Amino acid sequence: MKLIDLLTEENAYEISGSPDAEITGIVSSTADVIPGCCFVCIKGFSVDGHTFAGKAVEGGAAAVVMQDRDLFERFCDENSEAVREGRLSAVFSRKGTRHALGMLSDRFWGHPSGRLRLVGVTGTKGKTTTSIMLKSILDRQGEKTGLVGTMYNMIGERVIPTERTTPEANVLEPLLAEMADEGVASCVMEVSSQGLKLERVGGCEYELGIFTNLSRDHIGTTEHPDMEDYADSKAKLFGMAKAGLLNRDSEWYPRIKASARCRLYTFSAKEPCTEEPCAKDAGEPCPEGPENPEGPADFRARNIVYRKDGVDFDLTGLCPTMHISTRIPGQFSIYNAMAAASAAYLLGCGEDAIVGALADVVVKGKAEVVPTGADFTVMIDYAHNPDSFINILGAVKPFAKRTVFLFGAGGDRNRPRELMGETAANNADLTIITSDNPRTEDPARIVADIEKGALRTGKPYVCIVDRREAIWYSILNARPGDVIILAGKGHETEQIFKDRTVHFDEREVVAEAMAEYRRRHGL
Repeated sequence: MKLIDLLTEENAYEISGSPDAEITGIVSSTADVIPGCCFVCIKGFSVDGHTFAGKAVEGGAAAVVMQDRDLFERFCDENSEAVREGRLSAVFSRKGTRHALGMLSDRFWGHPSGRLRLVGVTGTKGKTTTSIMLKSILDRQGEKTGLVGTMYNMIGERVIPTERTTPEANVLEPLLAEMADEGVASCVMEVSSQGLKLERVGGCEYELGIFTNLSRDHIGTTEHPDMEDYADSKAKLFGMAKAGLLNRDSEWYPRIKASARCRLYTFSAKEPCTEEPCAKDAGEPCPEGPENPEGPADFRARNIVYRKDGVDFDLTGLCPTMHISTRIPGQFSIYNAMAAASAAYLLGCGEDAIVGALADVVVKGKAEVVPTGADFTVMIDYAHNPDSFINILGAVKPFAKRTVFLFGAGGDRNRPRELMGETAANNADLTIITSDNPRTEDPARIVADIEKGALRTGKPYVCIVDRREAIWYSILNARPGDVIILAGKGHETEQIFKDRTVHFDEREVVAEAMAEYRRRHGL
C-alpha cells in the first residue's frame, strides 16, 4: 500500500520524501522493523521512540512518522539524500504519533472493525466477566464471535495469548482483520482507559459501547492524574460508538452520559418499585421510593435472590421479562449479567440464548470455587483494589462462618496499598498479606506497605511474604465453614519477579496444600 493512501486526513501530515513509497507494515518498535515498513515514533512515559528513528532506518524502514518538530527537521537534514532520492519518507504528524499509529494501522489493515460488529466494554471492574458472558451469549445464538480481553484473545474457540487488555493499534487492527477474514460476525472487546486515552483504538468503529462502573484504580503519574481524567478517558468510547449501554447506578454515570455522543440505553439494579405492573411505568409516583428524574432505566433487575453459588433475578424493561440465573455469586454478578444480557438483547439475541448462556458460563479467576472435598471453601478471584475487595467479601459473607482473605499488591503499579490493607482487614475475619507480582520491587517492602493499613484496624492479620507458603497456611489452618479467598491473581498462572517469571497456578498450589491437609487429618 502506498504511503499517500495511508495519510488521507487533510492537514494532519507533512511529508518529506516520496508519497508513493510502498509500505509493508506499521510498527512502533525497532524489534518489529521489516524492510519497507512505516516506523511510528511513540513518545512513552519512559522511552521516546524518536530516539530510535535512525535504528529503524538502518533496519529498512521506508517511512518514519514523528511528532516532535525539531527532531523531524533534524531527521530530514541527516537523511537528506535518502529523502531527496525517494528511498526514505519522513512524516510529521500534527495530531501526534499515537493518533497516527491508530489511523495508519486501521487503514493499512482495511478498517477491519467495519467488517464485523464490534462491542466495547469499559469500566474499572466487570469488563472481563461481562465480555465473556456476552461472547457466550453470541456463541449460543450461533454467531462466530471474537474476544479481545485481559485474560486472552479468541477467534471463535481458538485462544490467542495477550499481554495487555487493549493492545497497541498495530497489534489490535491485524487481529481484528484476522477475525473478519475468518468469518467472525461480532467481536467483544475489553477497552481499557489507557487504550482510549492513548488512542490504541482510534481507528475502531463500535456498534455498541458498555460502561460497567468506575472506582479508584490506575491513578498515578504513569496512568491517570485523577478520577476525572480516568472517567473522561472511559467516556471517549461513547464518542466512538453508535450506541451506548450505561450502568445508571454508578456515581460516575452523569459524567459519562454528559460527554456521550451516541444513542444511550441504561441498566439499573436499584429500581425501588417491586410492583407488577410498576407504578413508575404508568407515570405515577412510586410507592416505595423517590422517582429517578430520568424515569425507569431501560433494563432493570427485579426479584433478586442471592445464592452461595450464584444469583437469580428477573431482567425487565425494554426486553420481555427474562429469568436470569448465574453461577457467579455477589451483587457485582447481577450488574455483569445485566450488562451482558441487555447488550445481547440490543444486538438482537433471543431469550433462549441469553438465559441459557448465562446459566452455564463460568469465568476462570472470577469468584472461581476450587473443589476441595472439605468442609470449607476455597475461592480464586481477580480482586485487586479496595472496591473489588468489598464486593467479593460482601458476596460470600452471608454464607461463611469465617472469611479468610489472602492478597498482595502488584509491584510497579499505582495501587493504594495502605487502603488495600485497611479495607481487607475491616471486611474480612482474617487477613493474610502476601505477594502478588512484585516485579522490580522488594516483595517484603510491598507487604510492609500494605500492613500499615491493616495495623490501623486492630483486626487480626498475618504477613507471609511467600505466596505459596501463605496459601498453605490458609488451608492448613482452615476451620469448618471458612470461605478462603485467594485474591489478586485470578486467571494468571505465573508470578513475576525482578529477575525471573515462574509458573504459579493457584489451583495447583491448593491441590498440593489439600493433599497435606488430608494427610494431617487422616482423610
